[in-house]
Amino acid sequence: MTIKVVRGNPTPEELAAALAVVRARAAAAAETPPGAPTPRDSWSDPSRIAAHRLPQPGPAAWGRTYWPA
Repeated sequence: MTIKVVRGNPTPEELAAALAVVRARAAAAAETPPGAPTPRDSWSDPSRIAAHRLPQPGPAAWGRTYWPA
């Protein structure tokens, strides 16, 4: 792997810090097996919608179904 500084003049300490971050990220990515499932975020979790009580049936129930109170 080759890293090239294209702008600026980093000090040796700044360059070492940047390389440490890149190496740590590469090591973390290498630890996860290729077939491992990725964790799901809460936005796509269907239980997020069912966590609230549904509105009681009535004439205006259709307006309360999308925006829970």
